Amino acid sequence: MPEPWQGSERRGAVLPFGLAEVTGPSMVPTLYHGDRLVVQYGARIRPGDVVILRHPFQQDLLVVKRAAQLREGGWWVLGDNPHAGGDSTDYGVVPEDLILGKVWFRYRPRKPAQRSPLALVLWALSAARPVFTDRSAARRLRAR
Repeated sequence: MPEPWQGSERRGAVLPFGLAEVTGPSMVPTLYHGDRLVVQYGARIRPGDVVILRHPFQQDLLVVKRAAQLREGGWWVLGDNPHAGGDSTDYGVVPEDLILGKVWFRYRPRKPAQRSPLALVLWALSAARPVFTDRSAARRLRAR
């Protein structure tokens, strides 16, 4: 689940972009614990996009999931790690007004042990990556 950094929600946002930090394993292998995310608030959501949303039952808790299908009543969201849970299979359809934004990039911070020149080069080459839309999310949903 993401922790907001200095971003703001889409309603009343000064800038349409914000930052969040991932906690937990629900989006492995796409996102890992400690990853930082660049989020566009109010972005148009399509099936397969990784999104930030408010948990339907604990609205002070932000969650990062993949939008699988737009259904009557909102979005069906799934984690990329099927063993972690905590998605629409547990709490059902998420109303559209709880979807805050779309994740565009992830950034993995440097670990203190990464001090050698080779480690720094490898980190620099892999630290920032775009978060791609997975068009197979709806197919995975039908396969369940």
